[in-house]
Amino acid sequence: MRAALWFLALFGVAVAIALFAGNNQGTVTVFWPPYRIDLSLNLVLMLSVGGFVFLYAVLRALSALFHLPQQARRWRNQQKERAVHGLLVDAIAHLLAGRFVRARKSAETVLAQEAALQASERHLPHSEPLRALAHLLVAESAQALQDKSARDTHLQQALAPQAGREGLAMREGVLMRAARWSLDERDPQAAGRWLGELPLGAARRTLALRMKLKAYRLLSQPAEALETARLLAKHRAFSPLAAESIVRGLAIDLLNGAHDSAQLLRAWGTLEPAERAMPDLAIHGALRLQALHGDAQLARQWMLPIWERHSELSDAQKVRLVQALEAGLDSIDSAWLARFEAAQRANPRDASLQYLAGMACMKRQLWGKAQQLLTQAALGLRDARLHRQAWRALAQLAEDRGDAETAAQAWKRAATE
Repeated sequence: MRAALWFLALFGVAVAIALFAGNNQGTVTVFWPPYRIDLSLNLVLMLSVGGFVFLYAVLRALSALFHLPQQARRWRNQQKERAVHGLLVDAIAHLLAGRFVRARKSAETVLAQEAALQASERHLPHSEPLRALAHLLVAESAQALQDKSARDTHLQQALAPQAGREGLAMREGVLMRAARWSLDERDPQAAGRWLGELPLGAARRTLALRMKLKAYRLLSQPAEALETARLLAKHRAFSPLAAESIVRGLAIDLLNGAHDSAQLLRAWGTLEPAERAMPDLAIHGALRLQALHGDAQLARQWMLPIWERHSELSDAQKVRLVQALEAGLDSIDSAWLARFEAAQRANPRDASLQYLAGMACMKRQLWGKAQQLLTQAALGLRDARLHRQAWRALAQLAEDRGDAETAAQAWKRAATE
């Protein structure tokens, strides 16, 4: 369509020129004493247009001729710039391929050629980020080659102040790489210093948080590591299962760091509700509280939400829950005893519940019921420790009622487990 319109316009111009030139009877007279020259107006117009075109062409040719040295200089600088960028690409490719010596040489050549361009007053618009990137590549190669002096030298040069958004982004990247090198060398203090120089926004990025998490774990600071892991979980840096596992492990480390019940209560108070509802964490917290001679009733209160979801637990979690509740049976109250009996009646084939209810009855001196439940539990328990404890309890019950033969058999079964 556009071509058709152009053709129509061209034909219109041609018709207009033909109408004007065909019926134009005008003349131009030039008086040059003693001569008189009569020229057609059409010829004068054609000579004028031709003269303008000729003069314009001559001027363009002279301009091109005078600009030849400048164009040659620009072409040489462009070739140097292309060589610099090519060497930079080669350095990155060699670094990724594990050819650290070649990568270092290419990056150093980039620095040399960039310096030559600066000396020739050829300032690249992105010379500062390019120079910083070349220094970073040299430092990265030196780190891989265990040349720490060269690494530190080029690292400081890469951290030189730069203007603009590109310079800020480059500085943040250099700081993160320096922190990564420190973590690789198992130096979390240095990694923390590098990460501390990051702006607030960059410090909350996923990569920075991952390095902070590793640094805190190396420094054995579970509280800070737990807070960082929570931020990473919110940023979806891990899968849900991995995030839960990491948070649970750090929370357990935090609880293990408590040396008395007061410290444990403060640590427990820093946990979020979703973390307190984790079965492994709640059970571990209860066991830890009882090990520190804390309030057994409070420990059972921590395990109450887990007990209400007893059927959803795995076999290993059920065993740990039973062990945690068994540790506080000396101070068991009637409400918890009723919970044990109700759970055992609702799940009559669950050996762990039979064991727990039997041990609770034994503590309350309900000998007959305790013997019945423990006998059933001893036949179905799969955990070796609980199985052994069940036979020991049966042996003690037999001794209390004077049945030496049954007690000996029970002690034998307990010893062989």
